[in-house]
Amino acid sequence: MPFYIITYDVDETRVNKVRKILKKYFSWIQNSVFEGEQTEGKLEQCISELKKKIREDTDSIYVYRIENTTWFKKTVIGIEKDMSGNII
Repeated sequence: MPFYIITYDVDETRVNKVRKILKKYFSWIQNSVFEGEQTEGKLEQCISELKKKIREDTDSIYVYRIENTTWFKKTVIGIEKDMSGNII
């Protein structure tokens, strides 16, 4: 299953809506950043939900796909946030 990193920059009036959708599919690791493994179908469903909430002429969502996690290394400098329980 592919691993994804998703970042977003949306108007503050839509931040909570975008975050709520992404939390259904991925782990919230930092402000405006989510990550995790997901199926193609669930990713498409997530993107479909996001497109209904953002303005594509002003907002941005970046989806990075990592096919092979063997070549992927994550290093955290400082504390690794556990934001799974936090929602604003």
